[in-house]
Amino acid sequence: MNSRFFRLFFVLIAATLSSVFVFSQSLLRSGPMVGYGQMTEIMLWAQTTKPATVQFRYWPAGQSGKKSSSARVATNEADALTAHVVIGGLTPGTKFEYELLLNGKPEKRPYPMRFQTQPLWQWRSDPPEFTVAFGSCAYINEAEFDRPGKPYGSGDGIFAILADKQPDLMLWLGDNVYYREVDWNSVSGLRYRNSHSRALPELQPLLAAAHHYATWDDHDFGPNDADRSYKLKSQALETFQLFWANQTYGTEELRGVFQRFEWGDVEFFMLDDRYHRSPNNAPDNEEKTMFGKKQLEWLADALTSSLATFKVIVNGNQVLNPYHYYEALSEYESDYKELLNMIKLRKIPGVFFLSGDRHYSELLRLTDSTFYPLYDFTSSPLTAGLSGPRELEINSPYRVPGTLMSDSHSFGILRFSGKRTERKVIMECWDQSGKIRWTHELKAAELKPPK
Repeated sequence: MNSRFFRLFFVLIAATLSSVFVFSQSLLRSGPMVGYGQMTEIMLWAQTTKPATVQFRYWPAGQSGKKSSSARVATNEADALTAHVVIGGLTPGTKFEYELLLNGKPEKRPYPMRFQTQPLWQWRSDPPEFTVAFGSCAYINEAEFDRPGKPYGSGDGIFAILADKQPDLMLWLGDNVYYREVDWNSVSGLRYRNSHSRALPELQPLLAAAHHYATWDDHDFGPNDADRSYKLKSQALETFQLFWANQTYGTEELRGVFQRFEWGDVEFFMLDDRYHRSPNNAPDNEEKTMFGKKQLEWLADALTSSLATFKVIVNGNQVLNPYHYYEALSEYESDYKELLNMIKLRKIPGVFFLSGDRHYSELLRLTDSTFYPLYDFTSSPLTAGLSGPRELEINSPYRVPGTLMSDSHSFGILRFSGKRTERKVIMECWDQSGKIRWTHELKAAELKPPK
């Protein structure tokens, strides 16, 4: 048996043991989770079952004799018993191990807990190699509130497969939880659903060992296909901020969950396709918008100012799909044209897209004789029900041949590597059994606008 088998076996056993730990220990409900990471600062998150103090001890990997301690943060009911603990003053380019203390006592976890600081590579070396995992549509069953019949969620073991890949980052593309009818009409319901989903035992090893960044889509924003008219959208945003550990949310002038962050020579632009969205059935005119004018202006400025080799635009809905089935940016023609024209007119290099929502996975490619090809890697679902493309999409000319997968839950992997002048990314699509279904290589040199 190879080392990968033993590593996966360990993760599966850890997830099982986690169930015992999570529900037998009275203070910890879920976590710890690693949030954003910079060169000298990171954030850790945890949720308790009742008011408690949360603290972390951490040390350079393999050097447990050099422990340091974070500040203590008290959890309270007003913040859904969640703690966001910032640790600063760290050494760049260092891998750390850590432990959780609740009310001053260590809370043992049966799986690795680690975080890292980004290296200071600029003017010193080639950019670092790193791995990004991503996915969408994580439905965690709860029979009492689910629709009657066959459970909609399944395959929770996919989170153990994900943890086994040991990604540096995990991007959550939306529908990270699924609000039910009993949830979306009250703040207590929003908080309950996030608490229930986050406490899934199989999820805990992944939360503890990769840096997590998230945006949302309709099901973790409000009701199905929810838009800016949702009556609890402000409270939904506040709930999202309680349960995730992004560094920023929107801007001082504009609310939302959109953000930009760098890792190595790659910059990620995670969009908010709900908070400012017109209803799907709004009149098809220039006023119909998915993102809102100000968010598109922010994105244009952010892409223009970015010096990153790759610029990864992340959205809950598909961005490039020209067909109008379900929800897609092409249903918002004004935003669709403005976004694509902006990339072309400003000659932004290195752009590709990640998206979720569709309950199947594929890689789309939009070619244009006046510009470089644009790619949209859709990864869905993690555990929610499977679906498939409709009608014209079945044989879509925009799909990269061999990349459709609709028979299994799945997640995506991006592997960035290469010297500074020869950077590339390997895209991988993995199924719920841990089998890789397809790969596609993109070189930075292929994503340059014509002079």
